[in-house]
Amino acid sequence: MKPTQPCQVDAPARVFVHRFSSTPRGARLARYLAVHQLHDWGVPRCSDVSATAALLIAELSANAVTHGHVESGDFRLRLTLTARTLRIEVSDAHGGWCPPDAGKPVAPPPPESEHGRGLFLVAASADRWTVLDRGRAGKTVRAELDLPH
Repeated sequence: MKPTQPCQVDAPARVFVHRFSSTPRGARLARYLAVHQLHDWGVPRCSDVSATAALLIAELSANAVTHGHVESGDFRLRLTLTARTLRIEVSDAHGGWCPPDAGKPVAPPPPESEHGRGLFLVAASADRWTVLDRGRAGKTVRAELDLPH
């Protein structure tokens, strides 16, 4: 009889959840605190994962402030770190609007356009992204990064 190999079990997921004011200051604070939290979890600030996560959080937070703002509303940032994936979720309270072709590649906007680069950057930077409709409660934009082994 061959000896059995022990099962390799991933460490439990680490989760960070915080609400921010739906203002430019709230979006900046979300990025800052998220990068700090990732560093506390062992993701170096100078790493590609940290830089890409900061970009994704900045764009998704800015979109929540710009397109998802409702009166006296805020937005929520949720980070979930597992051994293989970093999931970034930004939820806002504005229901009804969903980005076109959510989860698919996004064409770049015309060079003279002042808008439209946020989801282009998200689609180009994330390994996967999608939008989850929360009905009257709003929507969640989720982006995932595969972590190097």
